[in-house]
Amino acid sequence: MAVPDLWNDLLECLELTPGRPDGDDGATAVAVFEGRNQQLDYHRVFGGQLLGQLIQVARLLHPDKTVKSVHTVFAREGRAGDPVTFEAVRHHEGRSFAALTITGRQGSRVLATSSVSMHVVEDGPEHQAVADVPVVLGPEHRLALDLIPWETRAVDDLNHTGTGPPDFEFWMRTPDVDPALAPALAAYATDLTLIGTALRPMDGLGQRGNGTQFTSAVTSHTLWFHRPFRTDEWLLLRQHSPLLAHGRCFGRGDILTERGVLVASYGQEALLRVAQ
Repeated sequence: MAVPDLWNDLLECLELTPGRPDGDDGATAVAVFEGRNQQLDYHRVFGGQLLGQLIQVARLLHPDKTVKSVHTVFAREGRAGDPVTFEAVRHHEGRSFAALTITGRQGSRVLATSSVSMHVVEDGPEHQAVADVPVVLGPEHRLALDLIPWETRAVDDLNHTGTGPPDFEFWMRTPDVDPALAPALAAYATDLTLIGTALRPMDGLGQRGNGTQFTSAVTSHTLWFHRPFRTDEWLLLRQHSPLLAHGRCFGRGDILTERGVLVASYGQEALLRVAQ
């Protein structure tokens, strides 16, 4: 079987198909969409794909607003061969804000539930307090990150099994793409490397040891979008994991432009059991 073009494959996964809930009589407040999964050499549905699709559902239902925040709880892993149905309930839609919950499921199996807040773009005073952004790393620092189908550059390699601080940052830039997809594509990228960041202080462990040296699974993931941005321009994902304890790790990060503008932030909790 031919290896799929992972970039176009992901874009196609973000094109959701409207559907109708079982027994819909036309009066229900539930909106339904269906999305297919990426064609990956991966035994389960990647959480980043679900995050991107959840954001796309919100955008389709509230095209006059932007996603302000999304908090997702992952209930169980999904089967890669089965499409995912997304059921959305709109709780509020005003002139400035909207709120909805979205459930992603395969049949009776709930994979993820998400609370989404949306907001119209408003003008107002601005300030930010973040560390300066370094210059974009050169092409000699290209580092392929598994499952991310676009250019990434980093100094540190999370597959390295030596020890280091629980910090990691990387630059990324997608091919030219509709800026309306930026939140979904950025969300996809934020789901990949926080567990590896938490592992950096652990001697002998690297990100690719999942299933052999350790067991991991994301349990919840939250993103906040602060300003409009594009993913086909350089973005820096800067992240830190302050805690690994009781079989769980926690990490957080910021997304900044090449000019140092903070455009989004994120946090994640995950199961992380290290083999004894």
